[in-house]
Amino acid sequence: MLFLTSQEIAQYRSQLALFPDALLALDCIEDCEGNIEDAALTLAIQVGQQPDRTDWLDGLAKRCRVEICRSEFRDELLTGNIATAVECLIETKICPKVLVTPVILYALKSGIESFCEPLTFKLG
Repeated sequence: MLFLTSQEIAQYRSQLALFPDALLALDCIEDCEGNIEDAALTLAIQVGQQPDRTDWLDGLAKRCRVEICRSEFRDELLTGNIATAVECLIETKICPKVLVTPVILYALKSGIESFCEPLTFKLG
């Protein structure tokens, strides 16, 4: 399970102040005692999704991997700045707006380098 501390939640709130759906997601993460996966399941149900597996967030994050792992976002994420990636992923409409923040935090907390590694493999 992946968790955020109250200090991390506060830090992300200040970064994402211009994104109401991101703030809603952070409120839910806080309500779930920092548990990103529990919050994502709660939010998914609220927007009409039907998460039916324990690794549901992992699957959603993988669908967003190409966008999250773009070099300009990866560099930002490695420094702890998630606002640019959140804004872009909201614009792509790959997943519901309220789930964008948990998806990005999941990728970040999983280790952005290992999360993006499958995109660097070359066949041959």
